Amino acid sequence: MKLRADLKLISELVNPNARVLDLGCGEGDLLAHLQNTKQVNGYGLDVDADNIRICIDKGVNVIEQNLDDGLSNFADDSFDMVVMTETLQSVREPDHLLKEMLRIGEECVVTFPNFGHWRCRLQLLTFGRMPVANHLPHSWFNTPNIHLCTFKDFEALCLDLNLRIIQRRVVDYKHNEYTWLSSAPNLLGTVAFYRLGKNS
Repeated sequence: MKLRADLKLISELVNPNARVLDLGCGEGDLLAHLQNTKQVNGYGLDVDADNIRICIDKGVNVIEQNLDDGLSNFADDSFDMVVMTETLQSVREPDHLLKEMLRIGEECVVTFPNFGHWRCRLQLLTFGRMPVANHLPHSWFNTPNIHLCTFKDFEALCLDLNLRIIQRRVVDYKHNEYTWLSSAPNLLGTVAFYRLGKNS
């Protein structure tokens, strides 16, 4: 099975034999890959019955759970890594969820689309309408995204929450990394991968 480009980038950040929790795990591709290649002890959370069935068929441990209900069923420091891909912008309380991720995990990886990308800015400026782009493909009335943000917004939130940014990787909409993206990430990057840790 070929791993999606964004999941491949995340898999590079996970250590062998780690305890991993994947929030909004979908069909379990990331956890299945990590179990096979890095022998992780992983669990996924999802609300979609079809996704849960597919995870079970792949041998992925999965729990039916809505992220908006919180993570109080997990004890402090239960995991080495907590992962959430392209989901932060669609949860009700992203700030609370980030704190919970670093309560139950030593580190976390979060990915989300950049509302500050130049194409979004240009569409707002030119047409005065909510942008539609490769990394934000939905119209305003049918989008699952309820908390769109820019990379600068997210980094300001991390500062407010006293979360440590260990690493940031900025990619285009195909999840390719280029050096020139780092010259103006908030303007040029479409998706960011943030690896976060606790501040002492």
